Amino acid sequence: MYFEQYFPFYAAYSNPLLYEGERMQEQEFNLMKSYYPQTVQRIQEKVEEECDLLDYEGSRLYDEYPDKYMLYHLSCKIKEDLQPEMNSQAIRESFLDELVQVMLYQEISRRRCRRHRCRRYF
Repeated sequence: MYFEQYFPFYAAYSNPLLYEGERMQEQEFNLMKSYYPQTVQRIQEKVEEECDLLDYEGSRLYDEYPDKYMLYHLSCKIKEDLQPEMNSQAIRESFLDELVQVMLYQEISRRRCRRHRCRRYF
């Protein structure tokens, strides 16, 4: 039986502003990525591809303390994939290593935060 005075019409609908903050944060992040130099954009694309491959339930990316060797190996793999493109540019080897690691850790952190927020609501 339906009681109009006790069951408001909007209770059955989800909150449209629930993910508004996340959407705005994603737009700002995409805007900041558009300011990256082309070299860094290429590294970011490769990092996102590798993280997409590791983005599944029970992945090691989402462990409380991710394995340092796994992260180091992943950054070396990304660097090796980008090495032919980076040889034509005058980028120091140590700078490239650090840049790939920073971009990788940033992407992992962003994915972990997004996943944590999704679990909180469901």
